[in-house]
Amino acid sequence: MKKNNLRIVFMGTPEFAVETLKALVENDYQVVAVVTQPDKPVGRHGSVLQPSAVKQYALEHGLHVLQPEKMKDPAFVEQLRSYQANLQVVVAFRMLPEVVWAMPAYGTFNVHAALLPQYRGAAPINWAVINGETLTGVTTFFLDHDIDTGRIIMQLPFDIPDDADVEYVYDGLMHLGAEICLQTLDRIIAADGHPSSTPQLSDSQNPELKSAPKIFKETCEISWSQPAKQVYDFVRGLSPYPGAWTTLKSPDGKDTVLKIFRTTKTTLSAKGSAGQVTADRKHLYVSCQDFLLQIDELQLAGKKRMDAQAFLNGMKDIEKYFLS
Repeated sequence: MKKNNLRIVFMGTPEFAVETLKALVENDYQVVAVVTQPDKPVGRHGSVLQPSAVKQYALEHGLHVLQPEKMKDPAFVEQLRSYQANLQVVVAFRMLPEVVWAMPAYGTFNVHAALLPQYRGAAPINWAVINGETLTGVTTFFLDHDIDTGRIIMQLPFDIPDDADVEYVYDGLMHLGAEICLQTLDRIIAADGHPSSTPQLSDSQNPELKSAPKIFKETCEISWSQPAKQVYDFVRGLSPYPGAWTTLKSPDGKDTVLKIFRTTKTTLSAKGSAGQVTADRKHLYVSCQDFLLQIDELQLAGKKRMDAQAFLNGMKDIEKYFLS
């Protein structure tokens, strides 16, 4: 098969997917259509519709855009079929029904931001950092009936430094995802649409598998009763978005939500119970199960993000406060 004969439908929504779509366009692949989520209502009254990052890029480059409400909608399925794609590429999109992923002759492959079978699910980047992993990566695999379980085409690794937050890993995997997509296409073209691939181990075959479920607000609440290293990883695994949070309890009984974006590990033994706040002139600390964790950047509800020094300057009797 020749590159010019390959007709691709691209599916994706967020900024993470744009980098891969951009790589396809800039490397002269024939992207016959782009499928993305419907425009999202934003603003106080939801009166403004915000297009996805993928849609914005697609329109800027003259690509056909489809935005189905339901992937099984017969009208959408017929419209998709009319583009006569022989391959579909998916990055950060929703689950597809078989009528869609099985449509092209060469199938549909997904770019996943983890080294499958580890971290199947919606938030693999966050969970890899939260769990203190030192290595992650990207995987391309053919879609099948279950989420993130299809045959693996190839993988590329990515190191996670101990001080890296989710933004750093996200950016790195976003670019690596574009790279692995192009390499995967090279393999597909060389193999006339049918590259070698490897089946994944099932959950029962590998009980050590870690999952990556969707993250909600309650997921982001900090538990100070854990070892300081776990809290440290938890904070950077949610920074800068959606942000780990805790409740600041004042001596007068008022509770305020406090987001924490950056911390530093210490070898100082914890003081008092978990969540106990302590400070010196320049540093703010919280007791965890074993050590004090230094809080470096934080944000009170309704306030701007600030460093610990600015926070301490605006607080009196900080050691009478407690985090829970």
